[in-house]
Amino acid sequence: MEHALPRKILLGITGGIAAYKAPYLVRALVKAGAEVQVVMTPSAHDFVTPLALATVSKRPVLSELFVRDGSGRWNDHVHLARWADVMLIAPASANTLGKMAQGLCDNLLLACYLSAECPVFVAPAMDLEMYRDTGVQANLGALKERGVRTIGPAHGELASGLVGEGRMTEPDDIVTALHMALVGSSKLAGKRILITAGPTQEAIDPVRYIGNRSTGKMGFALAEEAAWRGAHVELVTGPVALTTDRAGITRSDVVSAAQMAEACKTRFPDCDVAIASAAVADWRPADPAANKMKKGSALGALTLEPTEDILAWMGGVKTATQSLVGFALETDNEMAHAVGKLTRKNLDLVVLNSLRDAGAGFGHDTNQVTLLTRNNDPEALPLMSKAAVAQRILDRLETLLPDA
Repeated sequence: MEHALPRKILLGITGGIAAYKAPYLVRALVKAGAEVQVVMTPSAHDFVTPLALATVSKRPVLSELFVRDGSGRWNDHVHLARWADVMLIAPASANTLGKMAQGLCDNLLLACYLSAECPVFVAPAMDLEMYRDTGVQANLGALKERGVRTIGPAHGELASGLVGEGRMTEPDDIVTALHMALVGSSKLAGKRILITAGPTQEAIDPVRYIGNRSTGKMGFALAEEAAWRGAHVELVTGPVALTTDRAGITRSDVVSAAQMAEACKTRFPDCDVAIASAAVADWRPADPAANKMKKGSALGALTLEPTEDILAWMGGVKTATQSLVGFALETDNEMAHAVGKLTRKNLDLVVLNSLRDAGAGFGHDTNQVTLLTRNNDPEALPLMSKAAVAQRILDRLETLLPDA
């Protein structure tokens, strides 16, 4: 069974025979959608090569705090720890587990661990008697009390020839355990979600356009939150200044409403959910000029024509297994307009916000919305960050999805 794991994972590899499985583990993590940065202890080099790990991770493997080429460069353990969404140490040797429990720091991996504020997982690997040793068990107990989570070890044949507990959990099973711990509880895990964001720009001439004040912040917050829950996100965005490095998001940039419509028509049939948060222009110039119009020339009338209603198209073709979320940004009769859009465009959820609410709408880092569905009372949310609004929208969306 394949699992979605859109996370930035700092993978620590310690010295032990189970390190030979590390390239398989990296490949399994990457296949699940993770970005993997490998950090090795010096003794891990005796069991697996940095070249093999760099090849499957597509990133240079790090081992030393200081780059020994006379340049004075160093590997910033604080930056590495902050980059990671999760830290995984596999295999985790008895030696490294002991140093972690005692707060020791004599290599890059341990420096990263002591700097980590993200969830930390360890996959112990050692021989049976070592794993049973009271000191090792005490160290594992101390780490668990501090929030470190263990995966395994498994029962099986060990390097000594004995059979028992101490074998490192297999790579695919580690990925499954991480998936269940981090995203497995979400109904969006593994779903394909189309999200539109930002404005569109409709050309008047090669340098001027009709547009709006949308920054795309709400759409990007939704995309990042959906990816965090394990969804495969197709983000179609108009011209914005935003970036995202969240694993699990495939970004496509468009400019005009026609380009956004084309992108949505290509992607929507294969998606489980679509969230249309983009502020798509309703009109465009019917005959844009081929060259820049000069200031001194007579402009005349600017004739406009309607753009295609992308949300209505998706509502018209969506199947019983697809869910569709729309946004309604209103300035008057807000509730009536939102309820009308919910029915008219065959939506499952409408997110209503009003420009009359301070801190809501375009350009802000905050938003204040009301969530409307067909068979429930409207849910009015207080003013909150757009990241928090995204969480509440997806929480509500999950209640509308069928159970797996």
